[in-house]
Amino acid sequence: VRDGDKIPVDVINKRLDVHISDEEMARRRSEWRYTPDSSISGYLARYAKLVSSASEGAVLK
Repeated sequence: VRDGDKIPVDVINKRLDVHISDEEMARRRSEWRYTPDSSISGYLARYAKLVSSASEGAVLK
């Protein structure tokens, strides 16, 4: 979603839409690159790095 995109909110049907063309969506998807959020710090960063899986109880190692 970018500045200026029209985003109608349908509360009754619990739905958000972005009104852009299929071509624009395809272009944006092709340009998008994952970048890890390096702003996570403190306890949340420690938890994200050291937590075990949910099947193991999601406890810090």
